[in-house]
Amino acid sequence: MFTGIIKAKGTITAIDRAGGDVTLSVRSDQLPFSTYEVGESIAVNGVCLTAVRLREDGFDADVSIESLNVTALADLAVGATVNLEPSLSVGERLGGHFVSGHVDCIGSVIKRATDARSIRLAIEIPAPYLRYIAKKGAVCVDGVSLTINEVSDNVIDLNIIPHTAESTIIGDYATGTAVNIEVDMLARYIERLLARAEGGLSMEFLRANGYV
Repeated sequence: MFTGIIKAKGTITAIDRAGGDVTLSVRSDQLPFSTYEVGESIAVNGVCLTAVRLREDGFDADVSIESLNVTALADLAVGATVNLEPSLSVGERLGGHFVSGHVDCIGSVIKRATDARSIRLAIEIPAPYLRYIAKKGAVCVDGVSLTINEVSDNVIDLNIIPHTAESTIIGDYATGTAVNIEVDMLARYIERLLARAEGGLSMEFLRANGYV
């Protein structure tokens, strides 16, 4: 589990390909890797990966064919900068929203503009995921928890404050950048709940299923 609050930026130092999948080597001097253990979960651009090797200044993680097919990690090259977030610890502040690290789809930046000191981004997402998107709702973009300003057709409009632009890779986005999108997991649970509610949602149904 993650929060969508990026703790560090890292650099891809190697990409080893074998059998169709890859092993990523990531370096960063902003995280205490010496305190981590092999098997820890670390989100790389919003994708939950398992650290299979640890070094003082980074880690290695295997990326499956499935993850390469459904995320933008396949577009990474040696030297690329990535967002990093270790998994959430019990008792830690939840500054963003609950993020699973399971990317739903790939979006594309179709517009970038300056708005006072902020950056305004328009990101196009696949139509099937629009039902999870709402104005002023939450979305995770490359691991960053963001609030949706507007929704129009299959485009979401986002405001990026200077701190976020500087401390994440979002500041480097340009038109055409492919990004990992994870929708709000609460929207998915509500959809599942409604699908199971035969005859409509009621207080009786909520009580029977442990929601109240």
